[in-house]
Amino acid sequence: MLDPQMKRGLLETCILSALSRGDSYGYQIIKDLSGCIEISESTLYPILRRLEAAGCLTVYSVEHNSRLRKFYHITLAGRRQIAEFLESWNEIAAMYEFIKEGVSHDKA
Repeated sequence: MLDPQMKRGLLETCILSALSRGDSYGYQIIKDLSGCIEISESTLYPILRRLEAAGCLTVYSVEHNSRLRKFYHITLAGRRQIAEFLESWNEIAAMYEFIKEGVSHDKA
């Protein structure tokens, strides 16, 4: 099972990545992420609020079928967060290999 703190950081980056493809709304973000991770509305919306408070995205409303739908737009700060994640990936991959090697060594 993935550590909750690590999962939270990965979810934030996945959400920002989905938005980097274009502005979107909650249900569509959930659908976009379904190929890599399951996420519920009760998990998504607090993350979206945190990302908005951190300046990583902005929110605007558009009328759809006589109702207002909230759309989310990634900001430069959000794009920087994705870039920082990608820069740190080599370090994460090295840790993964180290851990995997230790497990393989235990089996010998």
